[in-house]
Amino acid sequence: MKKQESKQGVIAYFCMEYGLESSFKIYSGGLGILAGDHLKACKDTGLPVVGIGIKWEQGYVEQYLDKEGTVTDCYRNINFSHLEDTGIIVEVVIREEKVPVKVWKTEAYGNAPLLLLDTNISGSPHHGITKNLYGGNSEDRVAQEMVLGAGGIKALRAMGYSVNTYHFNEGHAAIAGLELISEKMSKGLSFHNAWEETKKEIVFTTHTPVEAGNETHPISRFLYMNANQGLTIEQLIEIGGAPFNMTVAGLRLSRKVNTVAELHLETTKKMWKSVTGKAPMINITNGVHLKTWMDDGFLEQKLEKEKCLEIHQKNKRNLIKLIEERTGAVFQPEKLTIGFARRMTPYKRSDLIFSDRAKIDQLLKQEKIQLVFSGKAHPMDNAGKEKMGAIYEMQKKYPNAIVFLQNYDMEIGALITRGCDVWLNNPQRPKEACGTSGMKAAMNGVLNLSILDGWWPEACQHGVNGWAIGDAITPKREEQQDQKDAKALYEILEKEVIPLYYKNNEKWAAMMLKSIETTKEAFSAERMVNEYWNKMYKPKKGRGLV
Repeated sequence: MKKQESKQGVIAYFCMEYGLESSFKIYSGGLGILAGDHLKACKDTGLPVVGIGIKWEQGYVEQYLDKEGTVTDCYRNINFSHLEDTGIIVEVVIREEKVPVKVWKTEAYGNAPLLLLDTNISGSPHHGITKNLYGGNSEDRVAQEMVLGAGGIKALRAMGYSVNTYHFNEGHAAIAGLELISEKMSKGLSFHNAWEETKKEIVFTTHTPVEAGNETHPISRFLYMNANQGLTIEQLIEIGGAPFNMTVAGLRLSRKVNTVAELHLETTKKMWKSVTGKAPMINITNGVHLKTWMDDGFLEQKLEKEKCLEIHQKNKRNLIKLIEERTGAVFQPEKLTIGFARRMTPYKRSDLIFSDRAKIDQLLKQEKIQLVFSGKAHPMDNAGKEKMGAIYEMQKKYPNAIVFLQNYDMEIGALITRGCDVWLNNPQRPKEACGTSGMKAAMNGVLNLSILDGWWPEACQHGVNGWAIGDAITPKREEQQDQKDAKALYEILEKEVIPLYYKNNEKWAAMMLKSIETTKEAFSAERMVNEYWNKMYKPKKGRGLV
């Protein structure tokens, strides 16, 4: 599509976090990195998108483990010298107080324009609202979502953008929809007419099927915080229910909803089947930005096995070097290296591979495998932090075969998804919405060993471009599911993955090539944003771009 520099007819993309570069830590994990890749791909393809986010003063939590495996949460101020001061300040009314919100802008990372909203203004008593991503209590979260939603709409107006479509990436932006309805009502439209007109302007992407990721707030909190944007209790309940569910609001505020993997569409339809008045739902599987996540050598159109192995061994050496620098552990480049790096939360089961100690001890003592882990837990997720501590205990037992790389970020993520031999993914099916880290690994010739969840059912050719752990039959009880999946994981490791790695280098290289060939275009962010344009953004007749 032809590049457009105009502020007319843009797509306004709202997200709470953006992962654009490792040191620019206004992201926590997959949602933010997806949003960053989305803006980069829009820049590459010339789609008229502008991002709206928050300038988090201290970004997301840094996490470190002490000698006992206890997690410590740390925060530090981010360097924002690369941001452009737009000179624009808007106001959002929170708890009947006018809160000034400054607007910054960046295009420094090969991304479409990104507006970042900031309450850390000299003399303002409200500077703490935008201090920490996902930090604070429930009231703090509502205030942050008011800045993103209502503040984002006001910032777009003040910056002179004419918006064709508002894209809410996750439910955090739902208050923007209330603001748009309120605007129309102030011009004389009735509530229902204003809502219907607003629905024509909004599309919504829903992500996690996990309950904790679908945020709710008591109606009383919305009223007290002024998050209702002038709407009545009855009107709020019509939109989001009681308590007010941000995901339900997104489903009802939009003209179209999309999920992020084919299986996720099935799961989401079941999950929200009782919600009336929701928008039609389709799927657009996530994709990743190739230039950010793929080794340059793999971007070549014609790869040969020898070249593929050469590039991979270089990346493996880089990973092993980082491991030694960070932990002192000495990994061997000839050994099968399995990677697991993602948000540390119980359903992702980072410790599934340790569930049969006799089997894993045997594999480690025989020096058949070495394991590299990384990840962060939400600051309030004690169960996730316990998972980190359990891996750290295993590291102490096998110091040169198991490592946990602390303070997971985009840099570590890139090194692991390029440098390990196998990418392990074993969530409780069907709780993984997509799992883009597996895409990054696959595009770098790292073979996925994964539960058939998220994106993997769309890509997996078992024994050809990776392996499926088990099948698509999911026991209802978590304990049964864990036992079934652990048994399948060990079986494939012992009977397929390990023998192939050590005995058939030719076939392993062929699988690496097949992994790259079958994923790098099909699961690219460029493919993804073109689908968004054609299926979600492209205006109907009479609503064309200005």
